[in-house]
Amino acid sequence: MKSLINQRHPFHLVDPSPWPFFAASGALCTTFGFVMYMHGYYYGGYLATLGLALVIYTMFVWWRDVIREATFEGRHTQPVQQGLKYGMILFISSEASLFLAFFWGFFHASLAPSIEIGMVWPPYGLEVISAWGIPLLNTLILLTSGATLTWAHHALREGNHKETSLGLVLTIALAIFFTALQIFEYINAPFSINDGVYVSIFFMATGFHGFHVLIGTLFIIVCLLRHLKFHFTKQHHLGFEFAAWYWHFVDVVWLFLFVCVYWWGNYTPEIVS
Repeated sequence: MKSLINQRHPFHLVDPSPWPFFAASGALCTTFGFVMYMHGYYYGGYLATLGLALVIYTMFVWWRDVIREATFEGRHTQPVQQGLKYGMILFISSEASLFLAFFWGFFHASLAPSIEIGMVWPPYGLEVISAWGIPLLNTLILLTSGATLTWAHHALREGNHKETSLGLVLTIALAIFFTALQIFEYINAPFSINDGVYVSIFFMATGFHGFHVLIGTLFIIVCLLRHLKFHFTKQHHLGFEFAAWYWHFVDVVWLFLFVCVYWWGNYTPEIVS
């Protein structure tokens, strides 16, 4: 590895790494495995499990390498941090585009419902989930978790180690509670995934959001572990900032889901006979 002493520029030239290849392979196996599993192929579940395990392993070792570069090797100089921030902004923008596609499909189906579903939205005869039960509670939980994470961030910038730890622990607990309630909602839903366009959009949009909550929870857990090992300082805590950005993005997406899918999308007009 080239010594930083002889380096005449502030940029980080990344060493060759096998993790992009392993991440892509894991994502491919996960996607193919789930498709095969949904079509009844016997080995589909095994392939999806293998792919998911490979993705999780790659996340662990790749984050480990980045943490080593940032914390112990001092490679994340100010220009490098600025470039990483641009990358995170582009990543969140791409995630926003993904959810934009889901909302596009939702409004396309709901604003001009076809004759096959009774020309009403939600489809005639379909029992939907009330917005004022678990969805409202989950909204309050997620907004509270955003507040506790912001509190932890401010405490970190002030050098308050104890309050930062407490804020992160509360955020993780609220995130796990949110996920548990969403799983409970799915188990007790009055419809199944093959009940038409409404249910397909519902599970696609809320399910992908739930997946993002899981990723964000892992992100914050890693930040908590790093904080307990004193990896962060008042001036240098880029990983924490990225976790906060990502989590607030998840909060905003859920607000749109609650208002559009759960509340407005569940309004059933009176049918005039």
